[in-house]
Amino acid sequence: MVAPSSDRGVKRRTLDIYKGSCSNLETRIKEHKIGKVKSTKNYRPFQFIGYEAYLLKSDAHRREKFLKTSEGRKLLRRQYRDIISRFTK
Repeated sequence: MVAPSSDRGVKRRTLDIYKGSCSNLETRIKEHKIGKVKSTKNYRPFQFIGYEAYLLKSDAHRREKFLKTSEGRKLLRRQYRDIISRFTK
């Protein structure tokens, strides 16, 4: 998910990419949209841009942990650079 946010009063728009795992994607998206998730509640509205699916929970958690590292954030920005550029214009 991409959520627009301001950078401490600086007027340029920045984009944060939310990374998380769940067992029911449809329910989790609804929770984000209605403000039940603390980490995204103040960044609504947001745009859902993609997901990854894994058979094993352990694989999903390992991937989530990686995506939250600086290397993982760079990878996501490269993978989604076209869609992200739409939000920064």
